[in-house]
Amino acid sequence: MQKIAKFIYFKLLGWKLNGEFPSHLNKFVAIVVPHTSYWDFLLGLLVREVWNEEINYIGKKSLFDSPIGWFFRWAGGAPIDRSKTNDTVKATAQIFEEREKFRLSLSPEGTRKKVEKWKTGFYYIAKTANVPIVLVAFDYGKKEIKVSEPLIPNEDKDADFKKYHAFFDGVEGKHR
Repeated sequence: MQKIAKFIYFKLLGWKLNGEFPSHLNKFVAIVVPHTSYWDFLLGLLVREVWNEEINYIGKKSLFDSPIGWFFRWAGGAPIDRSKTNDTVKATAQIFEEREKFRLSLSPEGTRKKVEKWKTGFYYIAKTANVPIVLVAFDYGKKEIKVSEPLIPNEDKDADFKKYHAFFDGVEGKHR
């Protein structure tokens, strides 16, 4: 499967990789920016096969209870109760605690539309679970996926977010 994924990713689509997947880490939060299209999910599944690595995501529990719930589990999903009465940060941190390997990928934009400000849940999930953050850029303009070194969130959230935003400067989503 990995050979086919590499052929599709590099030869057919003409994309490149910039940076190394942190395969030495069993747990981290990966933020993927920008998230502008449903195609981002498929590209993520493809690059996961290129790396031959387990990468996860969270989704609302009802998706996993549906007739196609098997697909969401197969694709690395973890069900979570995202109701207002549930603390999603704590619930997600609990998944990190329960699993030996959990590499959570999510979009801080929280939507496929252009946003002025990211949601901060990823940051608090990483801090609560005591795991690093890995920045992943899906740059459709350069046809490149760029990966940062793992970053440990510190006590200065504003400084951390400046560093995160700088990493994504100039990156173009599928839709602008």
